Order: sequence, then structure tokens, then C-alpha cells
Amino acid sequence: MRFTREERADPTLERPIRRAERAAAKADKAQAKLPKQLAREKSMDPATGKITTKLVLEDKKPPSRLGVREIPVTLVTTTVHREIRQSEKDNVGVESAHKSEEAAETGARLVQEGYRSHKLKPYRKAAQAERRLGKANVNALYQKSLRENPQLASNPISRWQQKQQIKKQYAVAKRASSFGSGTASQAGKAARTATDKARQAGAFVLRHKRGFGIVLALFVVVCMLLNTLSSCSMMAQNIGSAVAGSTYPSDDPELVAVEAGYAAKEAVLQAEIDNIESSHPGYDEYRYDLDMIGHDPHELAAYLSAVLQGYTLQSSQAQLEQVFEAQYRLTLTEEVETRTVTETVTDPVTGETTTQQVEQPWRVLCVTLENTPISSLASQLLTQDQWDIYQVYRATLGNKPLVFGGGSPNTSDSESLTGVEFINGTRPGNPAVVDIAKSQVGNVGGYPYWSWYGFPSRVEWCACFVSWCYGQVGLSEPRFAGCQSQGAAWFQSHGQWGARGYENIAPGDAIFFDWDLDGGADHVGIVIGTDGSKVYTVEGNSGDACKIRSYSLTYECIKGYGLMNW
Repeated sequence: MRFTREERADPTLERPIRRAERAAAKADKAQAKLPKQLAREKSMDPATGKITTKLVLEDKKPPSRLGVREIPVTLVTTTVHREIRQSEKDNVGVESAHKSEEAAETGARLVQEGYRSHKLKPYRKAAQAERRLGKANVNALYQKSLRENPQLASNPISRWQQKQQIKKQYAVAKRASSFGSGTASQAGKAARTATDKARQAGAFVLRHKRGFGIVLALFVVVCMLLNTLSSCSMMAQNIGSAVAGSTYPSDDPELVAVEAGYAAKEAVLQAEIDNIESSHPGYDEYRYDLDMIGHDPHELAAYLSAVLQGYTLQSSQAQLEQVFEAQYRLTLTEEVETRTVTETVTDPVTGETTTQQVEQPWRVLCVTLENTPISSLASQLLTQDQWDIYQVYRATLGNKPLVFGGGSPNTSDSESLTGVEFINGTRPGNPAVVDIAKSQVGNVGGYPYWSWYGFPSRVEWCACFVSWCYGQVGLSEPRFAGCQSQGAAWFQSHGQWGARGYENIAPGDAIFFDWDLDGGADHVGIVIGTDGSKVYTVEGNSGDACKIRSYSLTYECIKGYGLMNW
């Protein structure tokens, strides 16, 4: 095979091409060392029909492992030795002589085998060189295919299938080349030989019909078994490919880091809105029309995975900026109105006080925040192929539903508080928020909590439930939809955090869980109270429902507590 100048200059193909060329040179050299023999080659002029004969040099065929004349000799000697063994049992001398004779014959055969091995040496070297050449050519073609199809490099199954396909194609091309290089006389001779062999095989099958029937039945059974195994293997490959294709390609720490980075942008935006009146002073009135700040972490992960495949915090910065600017639109508009106000005027001479209606300008700053869900942006910003991938990730949650703190997988029934005696600490807590949380026990699916938060459809809603409960008693914060990036971060940044083992928890505190013990919060609930050995909670999205749970105070999956200052 030949390679173009551009392929030789490609650094990814340089080493495989050189390896293939060295193997080809060695194969040519080994082929040249094969002994030659003169052979007559006939050719016919198609115009005149004249046949000419000439002598040509062609590779000499390797000697057979067992010469034709040796076959009957070997059979005879084997038969003779078998007859002698049966009659020599009673004669020790004959047995000894017979063993000596067998040893001599064995030595002679070893000498003959050594001689044949010596004669076959160049043919073995040529065959080995041809195998190495084939392997080098297949590897060069494989590397070329990877360069032309970089998407194959990310999937080991695709790489293996591609290499097997190249091997098959190379073998077919090699056989076709070998067949095409033969002369017409060789082809005719091969055809006649094949016909004779087929006739002999047919006669043999007719003479042994029953035996061949048994063999054919066994062959069919083996084929069925192999077909079943192949089907199972293909099914396993298909299942593996489906799971791999619907799983977020990024590592979990990177997924969480990117989510935290996006939540940090939202926190900056919230701080900007909170400080509008101090950063834009001098207005008579401030009017706010604000959508909720928040997003579904899985929508963001699905979007970035569809666009970037595997991503990191650093590689996703440009996309994060694009998505954030498209999702949030903060608009400040100044309006000037005319207001009629009553003024009191005192006459400096008489001291008489009068009132009058005066019109004066009234400056208003209108603050508007529009939040377009990432799901709506995805349909506008993604190509059709990316949109299809995005929908797969959304349907499967990337096969990592709890990576952003998605809830509890516990599907058992809600627990009873009958007979539980709570021990209060020095912190009063807030029994009202606990009563609200307990009144929601039995809710399935998380509506209206995620809707109240601002999500257009269901998300992992344990944090939304806690925020909703706090909102029902008039608290605007903490308000969070992500357990680790928003919830735990808020309590820690405000100095309101107690680690596992904290002894002074109170009703209404938030309790965070780390199911996989990787240091990040995966789930959150509201503390009902403690009886001294257990902590009792109300949790949203516990098996997709609101339930009462209890845990040992030393339970290792308790990450810590968000301490509420009522």
C-alpha cells in the first residue's frame, strides 16, 4: 500500500507509516531469498490466437512435511512394530532388539525432520515477514481512520469494531490481489483441480451418508449456540452503549464545580439587585418586577454535555457566559412622572400658613429581571443533533440523579412520631415552620414547591421544599435549589453551620446529607427535633414524596446542619 505526502507529514501517522514501510522492505527481502525454479509459462495472442511458451523464474514450492514415498513406508513400519509388540511379550531378547531398532528409526526420523526444517527456514521467514507486514499495514490504516474520524477515539467499543473492520477489508483486498496476479494457466489448473476434488468429495459423501448426517446435525446445533451467544454479546454491547450514551461524560467533581460556578454568578446577580437603591441613589421610587433567580442543575449539565461533551470548569467558561446572558435579562429603566403634592407655605411677615397644590417631577427607577429557563434556551441555541442529545440527558438525568443533591433514594413509608419525646436545647427554633413541613407529608412529585421556586417543570425538589417552608413563614432567605452549591454554601458563608455531632440543633434547622461521602451535600430536610439519640426530620423528595424520617445523631451520612436564627 502507498501513502500520500500529506499522510507521511502527519505526526500522528508518521510512526505507523514508517513501521509499515520497514515491514514491507523485510517482506520483500525475505521473498527474494526464496529458492527459484524454472517454469514454462504459456500465453496466447488474442489477435492471432498464436500460443507462445517461455521460461520464467518463479518461487519454488516448499517441501512437504511428509514425502509421498514415505507414507507407505511409515504405514508399513508402524504395522510391523505393532505385530512385533504382540508377539514379543514372551521373549525378552526379541523385545530388547526391537527397542533398539525403534530407537534407531526414531533417530533417523529426527535427522530427516531437522533437514526438512532447514529447507523450510526461508519459507517460514517469508511467511513471518508477510504477517508482520499485514499487521503494520492494518495499524497504519487504523491510525489513518482515527485521524479522519476523531469521534471513534472516545469509545473503546467503536475503536475495536473499526480495527476489526479494517482487518477484514485488508484480508479481502490481499486475497483479491493475490488472485489477480496469477496467470491464466494457473487459474485453469486450479479450476480443474477444484472440479476433481468436488467430484471426489461428492462420491465420498454418498458412500457415508449416515455419518455426514450426524455431522451436519451437530454443525447446525453448534451454529445455533454460537448465534445465541453472538446475540447475547450484541445485546450486552447495545445495552452498554445505551448506558454510556445517556451518561454525563464529565467527571462528577467537574459537574459539581461548574454548577457551583454558575450558582456563584446567580449570587452576584442577586447581590446586584439587592443593592440597586444604594448603587443608583436619588430616585423618588424604585419599582421591581423580578422573576425568580435559579435554574435546574440538570438542565445546565445536559446543555453543556450536548455542546461540549466532557467539560471542565475552565473549558466551559465561554458557554457558561453565553447561557447566563441568555437566561437572565436585568433591565433598569428611568421614568419621570408628574406628581401633585401639597405644600405648606408660611408668610414671613404675617406668619399666616397656607397650603397649595404643586406639580413636580417624580423620578422612578424600574427594575425588571426576566428569567428564561435553560430548557427554552436549549431549543433555540442547539443544533438538531445537539438537541437530540440534550433530550436524552434530560430524560436520564445523565444517569446521575443525585450528583447535584437530588433527594433521597429511600422509598420506604413515612415514619410515625407516636411516643417520641423531644429534648429541647437552648435554641428556641421555630415550631411553626415544622408544623407547615409536617402538614405536607404525603405529597408526591414536589408540586407546588418547584413551581413556587420558579421552575416550569419537575426538578429534584428537596431544596425547593425546604425553601418553600421557610417562605411560608415570611422568610425571603435562605432560598436555594441546590443542596451543596447554594444551600450549604449559604449557611456556611453566614456563620450558621453546625457539623455532624452538633448538640444544640433546634426545630426548623436544615439538615444536610452526603450519601456517597464525597464531601458534597446530596439531600436536605427540616429538623423536627431530637430525643437525645436520634434526629427526626421532614424531607421532601424522599423517594419522590414528603416523609418523616429519623437517623442516629452519629449517622455518618449527616453532613451537617444549617442553623436558623429566627
